[in-house]
Amino acid sequence: MSNERQELVKVMGRTDVLALAFGSMVGWGWVMLAGYWVDQAGVLGAIGAFLIGAIMCIFVGTVYAELTPALPLAGGELVFAYRGLGYTWSWIAGWAISFAYVSVAAWESIAVATAINYVFPIPQIGYLWDVAGYPVYFSWAVIGIAGALILSIVNHFGVKTSAIFQVMATVGLILAGLIFIFGGLAFGSVKNMVPAFTGGAGMVAVLLAVPSMFVGFDVIPQSAEEMNIPLRQIANVLIISIIMAVSWYIIMIIGIALNAPPEVRNSAAIPVADSLAYAFNSPTFGKIMIAGGLCGVLTSWNGFMLGGTRILFAMGRAKMLPPVFGKVHPKYHTPTAAIILVGLLCALSPLLGKNALVWFVNAGAFGTVVAYLMVSVSFIMVRKKEPDLARPYKVKKSVFVGGGAIFTGLFFLFMYSPIAPSGGLVWPQEWGLVFVWFTIGAVLAALTKNSYSNISDSEREVLMFGEEYARQEIVQVTGDRLKSDKR
Repeated sequence: MSNERQELVKVMGRTDVLALAFGSMVGWGWVMLAGYWVDQAGVLGAIGAFLIGAIMCIFVGTVYAELTPALPLAGGELVFAYRGLGYTWSWIAGWAISFAYVSVAAWESIAVATAINYVFPIPQIGYLWDVAGYPVYFSWAVIGIAGALILSIVNHFGVKTSAIFQVMATVGLILAGLIFIFGGLAFGSVKNMVPAFTGGAGMVAVLLAVPSMFVGFDVIPQSAEEMNIPLRQIANVLIISIIMAVSWYIIMIIGIALNAPPEVRNSAAIPVADSLAYAFNSPTFGKIMIAGGLCGVLTSWNGFMLGGTRILFAMGRAKMLPPVFGKVHPKYHTPTAAIILVGLLCALSPLLGKNALVWFVNAGAFGTVVAYLMVSVSFIMVRKKEPDLARPYKVKKSVFVGGGAIFTGLFFLFMYSPIAPSGGLVWPQEWGLVFVWFTIGAVLAALTKNSYSNISDSEREVLMFGEEYARQEIVQVTGDRLKSDKR
């Protein structure tokens, strides 16, 4: 294999991978939204919405569980879609999921300041401007900027450093969750668990939040190339992480309903923290929950920074983006240019103010379901085109599972569209983010394709998959080798 194709190193163990996926899925959203879910759908309605959403996401997760160990390469969605649908759909899937990862990572750089402000009020110094009615102060924005810098440095020094950080923060998150549910069981009351059910409209409102709450298991295929575990175990860890996440969200819904009555949780600045403080009758416990929530911010932020940089790396390596993104640091074996870009976007996002939290979540969820749909269709196509592909984990009833995954992607895509009952994404903020990201991507793709117009299918096949996973009927072993980058 030519030394032009750069590879990542296998250093992540099973615990690292599980912490990466679970920590990415369970970030800060539950801290702010658990009370909203109960208010909208009721306790049973919110639980039901998450169970329905989880079942739908498990269809997609099962598709990933087969494809990831079969093609354990950085890029995940990009790789799967290229194998099943070809270059154009592969690029769309890759750029869509990169948008999802970058959006959530940018969201976390705003959330971290919100969390810290609860424990240690940040003085409003250095007024910059208003964004959608929210004043932005430099003293507030600099918290997120500093966090983005620190996370970028952690990721630069190697995936193992990032994995250790992820495991430690995930442990902190789980401990806070245990305190929260203990508070509800010991000091809360079942009388607080109202309303029980508000109706179908409330369930739909909560269901729309599910994709953004479960996005994170798909970070596993992005980092598959860096995992040092048996291939079949990758599938097991992926499915376990989804089950852990849905269990977490249901437990948090029950916990907040037990801890405080509706008037407390609905008027709270940070519902989970204020509800626990109410249950224990001590503001200290509210701050403990914020510390746990901050761990969730860090796990999610770190996970999506890793996922976002790996998809950009894979696209650069396959010359679907400028090849600088496909280069790794000679010592730390991390994609330097991709880390700089994602870190820069995260550092800029706090300048948009607190209202941008919702914009990033909803717009990013749109990118997620586009990628999910592409992967689900690719699953069916790869089964048809390559029945003999080595599959360490093989899904039974593939047509049923693939069909369920495609339906899930189409359903959520419809719910984010302008014709949906909920009105879909908001214009201009949320659709504006989607438009800007895909416009930038289209420009980069056109420039890259023009610069490498003479790259053959055989060359891209090896760049995308490496010699081990490349399709030999495409790679001409009779001398078609990768050209050097001197052109």
